Amino acid sequence: MSHPTLDIIAEVYRAFDSRDFGMIERLFDPDIDIDQAADLPWGGRHHGHVGAVGFFTTLLAHIDSKVISEHMFAAGEDVVQVGRTVGTTIPGGVEFDLPEVHIWHLRQGRIVGFDAYIDTPAMLAALRQAQTR
Repeated sequence: MSHPTLDIIAEVYRAFDSRDFGMIERLFDPDIDIDQAADLPWGGRHHGHVGAVGFFTTLLAHIDSKVISEHMFAAGEDVVQVGRTVGTTIPGGVEFDLPEVHIWHLRQGRIVGFDAYIDTPAMLAALRQAQTR
């Protein structure tokens, strides 16, 4: 069964796969907060559209990946997505296939927050291995 918040987040994943970053203007609230483990090169807290662009730009400078969604469900206005991120490091081409969880916070049909969780030690190990190639 479709749910409006699930549809919005599915659109985000489709846009990311096609590298359509116009989605930030269309779907993200101007005051969005993005959080991921600060240990990662793209991690930390990113605020607003400029922060979102910085987050995705830095992410794509370090990895070429695709989210494989295994479960996605609405929890009130939030959406929880559980899956894997699969790809390679840039540079170095080290392959990875890691578990991840994304929690999306929506209010009035706009994304106001995105919390990204990944197996951080394993991601850091792949990035370190890429540096030695």
